[in-house]
Amino acid sequence: MIPFSVLDLSPITRGSNASQSLRNTLDLARHTESLGYLRYWLAEHHSMPGIASAATAVVIGHVACGTSRIRVGAGGIMLPNHSPLVIAEQFGTLEALFPGRIDLGLGRAPGSDQVTARALRRNLATDPDQFPHDVLELQRYLAPAAPDQQVIAVPGVGSNVPLWILGSSLFGAQVAAALGLPFAFASHFAPAMMMEAIDIYRARFRPSAQLDKPYVMLGFNVFAADTDAEARLLATSMQQAFVNLRTGRPGQLPPPVEDYASRLPPPAKAMLDEVLSCSAIGSPETVREALAGFVARTRPQELMITSQIFDHAARLRSYTITAEVRDQM
Repeated sequence: MIPFSVLDLSPITRGSNASQSLRNTLDLARHTESLGYLRYWLAEHHSMPGIASAATAVVIGHVACGTSRIRVGAGGIMLPNHSPLVIAEQFGTLEALFPGRIDLGLGRAPGSDQVTARALRRNLATDPDQFPHDVLELQRYLAPAAPDQQVIAVPGVGSNVPLWILGSSLFGAQVAAALGLPFAFASHFAPAMMMEAIDIYRARFRPSAQLDKPYVMLGFNVFAADTDAEARLLATSMQQAFVNLRTGRPGQLPPPVEDYASRLPPPAKAMLDEVLSCSAIGSPETVREALAGFVARTRPQELMITSQIFDHAARLRSYTITAEVRDQM
């Protein structure tokens, strides 16, 4: 049985607000901790009306404080938005507060549009291709201080918070392999290069002080319910959100609607079929078959399950069914 973990964007549902979203996040974290999920990760996005996890380190602290065993981390921090020292201090603080429970996943995308990225950074002088160097700088701040080191992250120094490289293309796979770090691929929304990225990472992996052999985590959407029909209805919230985002109309997570995909023009339906191809939508048996097939094809060391479901109770139920399926695999 491979470990299952949770990716939560703290979705703000239509008609709700960030306060309720963050309460739901903590409730889901406690629920999935009780079900034996290994990690609970939150993602950095900005200027998104439907996502409440922009201040990712703050939300990680909220979740870690309200749980006791589950690892909590970032999936991920968009490093070009920040100086490595600031991230080292933030996650060093989290590690000091919750020893042995903090993960730090790193991405090079802005997690926003270019206008928002400029507002975050004050300018766009940061070069995304500088990303590997920023990762190494961050790694140095989290390691024990060198004798001649002038800048020290306090807290942070000597904490050795585990780093992960996130990616949705081949670049992240190459960086993770070269640095000997675990690799998390965003197959839950960008599956096109998944198999090639996995192959590159495994073939080029160089052992490091953190990791002696490749470790692949893959994102996977699950919309699980008691029946296939109910699950297909639940999944329409995420389908609407994707179409809205790709057409420049991001908003709060909408309620489900009957037969949504059948109403879409062919290009939009084809886009959904592609971006959500790494998904299980259905009853426990349907989800079991989809998960087993995906695991057999990709051979990951871990799955990161995400379930963008409008109704909180239905979302809790989906993770319960997924855990039951996991235990039977």
